Order: sequence, then structure tokens, then C-alpha cells
Amino acid sequence: MRVRVGVGAVVRDGGRILVLRRAGAHGAGTWGLPGGHQEFGESPEDTAARETLEETGLVVRPTARLGFTDDPMPEIGRHYVTLFIGCTRLGGEPELREPQKATAFAWLTTDELRARRAELFSPLGRCLDAGLLAAKPA
Repeated sequence: MRVRVGVGAVVRDGGRILVLRRAGAHGAGTWGLPGGHQEFGESPEDTAARETLEETGLVVRPTARLGFTDDPMPEIGRHYVTLFIGCTRLGGEPELREPQKATAFAWLTTDELRARRAELFSPLGRCLDAGLLAAKPA
């Protein structure tokens, strides 16, 4: 067994953050961020931009490394370290480009995410609990 690196893209539109309802993998039915596995030779920022484009069609510019969470998932025999990358939306409207991976999307504030804490994918919940989603001054 080995620890894997996941990347979550924190795509903001004003005070809201893009979340996807996960499907077909661990955490199915929960709300998570666009993202996925970091590939060999790829920076976390490149992963965030690639995965956001693949999953939603949005072009984003990574702007900040927000932090990370330690995410053991013993129920599925996996352990992740998830890196959270703040991203600016450059344009376009999100669409579900990988319906086998996500069934819905929403733009939610951090207060709305807190209200849905029980419905969040565990890394996103830990990210929220750690204060990594707090709006950073420009």
C-alpha cells in the first residue's frame, strides 16, 4: 500500500465555490471539488487546471496553494494526501463532462458547505474544518 496524492481545485465565483456530486468512486453521492490524482511530472496547479477542464469544461488559472489534508480511508484500503489549489475562473459555464464521475454541480458559499457538512466528501469536509476555504485577501 502507498499514500496517493489527490488535488482539489477550489474554483471561486465571487463568494461561491464550485462543487460536484461524486459518482462511480469512493465518496459517491457526496459533494466534492473538481480534482483527481496528481500525475507523474505534473505540478499540483497543473493537476487542478487539467482536472477542472476534464470534469467541467471550465478553464481556470491556479492562483494559490491553500494547504492540504491527510485523508486515510481504511474502509476502502486507501490513504490520500489532498492538496487544495485556489483557482480563478477565466470564463465559460460549467457542464458535466464526465457523468460517470459526477452527477450534478452547484456553486455554494462556505456557509452553505458548513450547512451540508454531512454530505461532503471527506477531504472537502476536512478542508472546510481546517479553514482552508476562508476567502484570502486579494
